[in-house]
Amino acid sequence: MDVSQQLPTVTEPGPPEQAVYRLSVERIKSRIRVQIDGQIVADSSGVRAMNETYLPTQYYFPKSDLNTGLLAPSSLRTFCPFKGTAHYWHLQLSGRTIENGAWSYENALHEAKGVGGLVAFDPNVVEEYLTAQPLRQAERRLVANGPLIDWLLRRAGRCRTMAELTEGFAAQLTQDGMPLWRLNVNIWTLHPELAGKRYTWLRDDDGVVEGDTPYGVLQDPVYLNSPVRYVTDGLGGVRQRLNDDDPEFQFPILEDLRAGGGTDYVAMPLPFSDGQIHSMTLATQAPEGFSTAHLGQVFECITALSRYYEVLTLRRNTIDLFDTYLGQRTRRKVLGGLTHRGDGEDVRAAILFCDMRNSTGLAEALSREDYLELLNEFFERVTEPVMERGGEVLKFIGDAVLAIFPLEEDGDADADKACQLARAAAQDIVSRIAAAPMGSGRNSVHCAVGLHFGDVMYGNVGAPKRLDFTVIGSAANVAARLSGKCKELDQSLLLSGEIAERVPDNLKSFGRQDLRHVAEGVEVFGVAEHGQG
Repeated sequence: MDVSQQLPTVTEPGPPEQAVYRLSVERIKSRIRVQIDGQIVADSSGVRAMNETYLPTQYYFPKSDLNTGLLAPSSLRTFCPFKGTAHYWHLQLSGRTIENGAWSYENALHEAKGVGGLVAFDPNVVEEYLTAQPLRQAERRLVANGPLIDWLLRRAGRCRTMAELTEGFAAQLTQDGMPLWRLNVNIWTLHPELAGKRYTWLRDDDGVVEGDTPYGVLQDPVYLNSPVRYVTDGLGGVRQRLNDDDPEFQFPILEDLRAGGGTDYVAMPLPFSDGQIHSMTLATQAPEGFSTAHLGQVFECITALSRYYEVLTLRRNTIDLFDTYLGQRTRRKVLGGLTHRGDGEDVRAAILFCDMRNSTGLAEALSREDYLELLNEFFERVTEPVMERGGEVLKFIGDAVLAIFPLEEDGDADADKACQLARAAAQDIVSRIAAAPMGSGRNSVHCAVGLHFGDVMYGNVGAPKRLDFTVIGSAANVAARLSGKCKELDQSLLLSGEIAERVPDNLKSFGRQDLRHVAEGVEVFGVAEHGQG
């Protein structure tokens, strides 16, 4: 007579003081039946038990000993670096279907070969395992702390960059005896030009090589047919012995690693707390490949390691986004603590204001998409000369650009240098704008640039919960009004007397001009044609 009870397991061998991450498969001699929803769905004398560190024993049944029609294939896949890719099955019972109620490893890795092609049931849906002979409960032992865990807890948090963290992790793995040949970490970023960054460590090279992943790469066949895409799309992980004659995975990178002497490869998810999946890959040239004990070290610390990468990624994203939306100088001010309304400083600066001429007509004549393309190309031609000379682009105002060249130290030499840089940038802008038509319609575009030198407040203005970090003061207003005066004087660039005093070469005077909303007239200069002045 069968005795109904929860099935215990076989004790793992080995003394506790030598505990490492382990996985073993044993044949169960007893006949076992599985009951779900009051139905016997499996009856087998060929059950195999899998014991794995941390986990309760799991039982695997030959498909031939399951009820006919019980299994329906599911599209769900999960990954284990020790067992391989789990293929899931829906359970079709009389009365209902249990989605993903069972799984199997159709291409089980070597230490899990004993359960290859067999089916395990989700313990949460099993009512009872029925057996005539009780088995002893297995000991679920923990992995003892070791050098890797100590490094993770005590030193990993001190790493200031992802390259430093990657190098430290690889170094610790090799010190612990892992035959690591190559370690690669792929991190997705928030950046206007880059989809991500990659950090590659090679055993025989010094340091970590940092590389960029441009957005265009995401459509490249090399990426589309790569383990990185497989992992980050949430399809699980990859474990492939590179010296197998009939490999499960056919990614081109695996052929490259095999040609380089690789014998074993693992790609693991690096999950972040926001749900985004990044990836880590490891390869070895050791003839025996990676052991379960070595990969168990990585597997056990991957979640904590992911948090370190996440913190460093958030820091890097913050810097990149602040540089993109605010500029480097402003980013340093904001992250340095200038975050309250009214916070700021008085600075002396050369101020550049560049406006697009006839933008209203262009906006009316072009489609929204074509005008946006033209506007972006205009902004690119304006900002590059500024940034190449160390200026700070503060904002885009409609179709205009406001930039400054602030003094690092207060003195005539620094003031002269700021004005020289601003004038050089302005003349470069005029040349680049005039060099070629813009946009898909190749429209002729003209600009109006105003330059002035003076004192402004550089800091936060706005509402308590919506601030803007910019420059405020009459000097900024003069630069904008000089830009507006360009059309009247038929010039592309006008300079105030304060700028002309410090960079007087090759200028022509337009005398004192009245500028709109400026109380007193301003001495205005343009750039003379060769032979004039």
